Amino acid sequence: MTIAKNLHHIKSNLPEEVTLVAVSKTKPVSDITEAYEAGHRLFGENRIQEMVAKHEEMPKDIEWHMIGHIQRNKVKYMASFVSLIHAVDSLRLLKEINKQALKNNRVIDCLLQIKIASEETKFGLTEVEVTALLASEEFKIFQNIKIIGLMGMATFTSDQEQLQKEFGLLKDIFDNLTLSTENSSLKTLSMGMSDDYPIAIKNGSTMIRVGSSIFGKRACSINL
Repeated sequence: MTIAKNLHHIKSNLPEEVTLVAVSKTKPVSDITEAYEAGHRLFGENRIQEMVAKHEEMPKDIEWHMIGHIQRNKVKYMASFVSLIHAVDSLRLLKEINKQALKNNRVIDCLLQIKIASEETKFGLTEVEVTALLASEEFKIFQNIKIIGLMGMATFTSDQEQLQKEFGLLKDIFDNLTLSTENSSLKTLSMGMSDDYPIAIKNGSTMIRVGSSIFGKRACSINL
């Protein structure tokens, strides 16, 4: 199947309230162009340098999501255009995003990453940590960021029960965070990828990140 057909197949089976992020990391501009010409406008990257290069080359009505782990010293390169930053896992990172957003006269939407996987390599905050962050006085003064929800990555496993448990945990945390401040309004729950998004949606996901099911298996990383 072509990229356009893959997109149509996935979108036609998604509930209306679920947003599809096409994960284009490591994929060439030609692949993204095919998805764009099929009507898709929302793409996810996990390396800032790669996203910047693609943003410069592609049409400007694309929404770019940074879905990977972020080094604070690279936030400045995407602050002028990034639509949503998914994997925010510390107050220090939020502070830097707020600083760079202010320099660009923007308010940048962010998701807080919660650690739900059993794998040590996964990043994220605990429920206690995210509650403390949202209640902190330092967070409340940030005027150039907005927390619009949570995200999480489940364990890479075919164990359906484990996936159900991990996605269910994230949904419970999401539902329990009732705090709403001027710079936070929790509406988005981003969880689920190519192999597990149907389970994630059953557990309340409103945003899925799908790469290989659209573009095919991932190629080796490219340096841009």
